[in-house]
Amino acid sequence: MRAVVYRRHGGPEVVSSTTLPRPEPGPGEALVAVAACALNHLDLWVRAGLPGVTVEMPHVPGSEIAGAIAALGPGVRGWEPGEPVLVAPGLSCGECPACREGDDTSCARFDILGFRRDGGFAEFARVPARNLRRRSTRLTPVEWAAVPLTFLTAWRMLSTLARTSPGEWVLVMGAGSGVGVAAIQIARHLGARVIAASSSDAKVEKAKALGAEAGVNYASGSFAPHVREITGGRGADVVVEHTGGSLFVEALRSLARRGRLVTCGATSGGTAPIEIRSLYVNQQVVLGSYMGGRRELEEVLSLVEEGKLKPVVDSVFPLERAAEALARMERRENFGKIVLEVSP
Repeated sequence: MRAVVYRRHGGPEVVSSTTLPRPEPGPGEALVAVAACALNHLDLWVRAGLPGVTVEMPHVPGSEIAGAIAALGPGVRGWEPGEPVLVAPGLSCGECPACREGDDTSCARFDILGFRRDGGFAEFARVPARNLRRRSTRLTPVEWAAVPLTFLTAWRMLSTLARTSPGEWVLVMGAGSGVGVAAIQIARHLGARVIAASSSDAKVEKAKALGAEAGVNYASGSFAPHVREITGGRGADVVVEHTGGSLFVEALRSLARRGRLVTCGATSGGTAPIEIRSLYVNQQVVLGSYMGGRRELEEVLSLVEEGKLKPVVDSVFPLERAAEALARMERRENFGKIVLEVSP
């Protein structure tokens, strides 16, 4: 099968197109013919290498897969070859109390497809059958591939953890990213008012067209005063944060008294100094969030099927141009998801 792999950790030079043996599904597994697979910053982090994380090479990245069942392994029931499917990106044991309750991310064996296990930058992907989800023809495979990981991540941040309420102000950092465009829509769905923060005026305007009420360009310098001005001096009740570094500090300064900042990433840096006195005096909460569970994914997919949440596709590349697609994401040129189309 055609595939894109990393043969070692490094920069763009380690991305290569190749041919690999078609995998065979084992017990409890399915083989998915990949129609489309979306990119995530996880693909860049895996390419670069993460401290303490071992990835077997050559590695096939890609976490968000839309396709059709090509084959079923022994013991798999309730599915038929040819059925159109999405693949839930979270991998877990399926047996512990957390998994049984649908909270996969609390499983001690939790992982993400395309992280340490081969993913969807290939014609076929071998996945646990319990990760299959039926998809309708309401959206194209490219559009469906732009849904699972990022919308799930944003839903957990805003609904499950921050418990966003109608009328609250939500500041969405990195508003042009996959998580960002999902968070804008989810916050609006929950009745909140959205401030979009991005690195360019053009992206801020696109975020407003998507539903944000106001916006700030964080490339222009300190933006916390602008957030407070927009909110009448209060600050944001909820901050969706995944940039890290100095932007994390400024986002925290934008937070209202008793506000909640939820973070799920650190694309601009993994460390940030925090003013501890301000944090406890203002009774603010900082929450860490790591993707989401199956129960939350079902909620998200239902809203997408109903047309209440819509994937935003920035651009589509053929599989063989994966390196170019990754470079576009690394340069932060995208607004919405970049998707590889593997088969028409």
